[in-house]
Amino acid sequence: MASIPEYYAGKSVLITGATGFMGKVLVEKLLRSCPEVKALYILVRPKAGQSMKQRVSDMMKCKLFDRVREDNPDFHQKIIPISSELTQPGLSISSEDVAKLTACINIVFHCAATIRFDEPLKHALQLNVIATQQLLSLAQQMHHLEAFIHISTAYANCNRKHIDEVIYLPPVEPKKLIESLEWMDDGIVRDITPRLIGDRPNTYTYTKALAEYVVQQEQDKLSIGIIRPSIVGASWQEPFPGWIDNFNGPSGVFIAAGKGILRTMRASNDAVADLIPVDVVINLTLAAGWYTAIYYLLIPTFLNPLEQAFRRPNANITSNYLINQYWILVSHKFPAFIYDLFLRLSGQKPQMMRIFNRLHKAISLLEYFSSQDWEWNSDNMNMLMGQLTPKDRKMFNFDVRQLNWPEYIENYCIGTKKYVLNEDMSDIPAARQHLRKLRNIRYTFNTLLVVFIWRVFIARSQMARNIWYFVVSLCFKFLSYFRASSTLTN
Repeated sequence: MASIPEYYAGKSVLITGATGFMGKVLVEKLLRSCPEVKALYILVRPKAGQSMKQRVSDMMKCKLFDRVREDNPDFHQKIIPISSELTQPGLSISSEDVAKLTACINIVFHCAATIRFDEPLKHALQLNVIATQQLLSLAQQMHHLEAFIHISTAYANCNRKHIDEVIYLPPVEPKKLIESLEWMDDGIVRDITPRLIGDRPNTYTYTKALAEYVVQQEQDKLSIGIIRPSIVGASWQEPFPGWIDNFNGPSGVFIAAGKGILRTMRASNDAVADLIPVDVVINLTLAAGWYTAIYYLLIPTFLNPLEQAFRRPNANITSNYLINQYWILVSHKFPAFIYDLFLRLSGQKPQMMRIFNRLHKAISLLEYFSSQDWEWNSDNMNMLMGQLTPKDRKMFNFDVRQLNWPEYIENYCIGTKKYVLNEDMSDIPAARQHLRKLRNIRYTFNTLLVVFIWRVFIARSQMARNIWYFVVSLCFKFLSYFRASSTLTN
């Protein structure tokens, strides 16, 4: 078979979700590693007052594309934006664009989805299931389509402990669910959502499971591949280590902990963190597109100081609910209350309690995934790895066994500082100085707290003084014994 770059040469590719995190990395990798690709058609909608062309222009100015820009300054000419809206009938693609796409597209990569865990069911259903149905209908009209690759999630079936490389029967027929929810108002849908999603934790995993089933129903008409990435994090190697552009998942946790805001989190210390670098997922996705053009494939992939910190970084992980609630009160809510009181007294608008409330909501949505782990079958992924030539295996590497995790996490943290917070790495000495100042403030506060406790409790109670003197005497005797033992040993 042709190598992966040879296969994509001369091909026209359609990508949904191209302006999102994974979509951008997919576009960049295709342009850089498959330079002979003919054209990348990307579905884009106007957003936040920006036109479609402005959004694409801003995307291509991103640092992510620096290596592509060096190799080919005119790379943007291969990117063809198509106006689209996933929440509208027919994806709101014009008849002219439909004709253009059906005449030339060879591969479809469906990356678009809502990844919000607390998305209302109707909206999650529209973006993750109905939009997928409509894209499949468009794909069936494409005269030269060779592969349809759908990006799902490893957690689509998180209600199971062991997950095989199969499409599990959904709890409800997607078509019947869509028809039933059409006539219901949002209040009714909100009330019945817990009953509908059952033992899944949120609407995201529920609708992604339905979408997999929808995709599978077209396997007799299209060559389909499904990718199931777990928690997608910063890049491992490409286009450079540690690239990340969002606060989602681990990024938000790293930043909140690095800023000294997050001090406690409920999670299991024994659970495996199912984190996968974005470039690993994209390499696998492109390899799956290459292979799926010939065979049907289902592949799951499971696989430094910040500026102006609020407090010194010191996040604790506990699986105990009561201990976690205690530390939330002591380390989150009480300091936030004191800080907001200071802001009020100085004539400023209080904000820290609001920040912590948002943080607690975000962390609570992650608890289901941070408190347990799963076992995934990955035979298809291993098989695909064996199909690659040595050159392709190096260029499109998705073997996470080669990953040095401590080094990766370090690069991830640096990446959040550089690319998400846009902080200058030359400011690290100043950031460290700020942390030392926070440490001194903490020591001073603890000293004053001890003095206060002494004055209020110990100095006024003979029993408390006796206990205090006993503890001090015991510590003194222990130190004396330790010194004597050390002297004798020497």
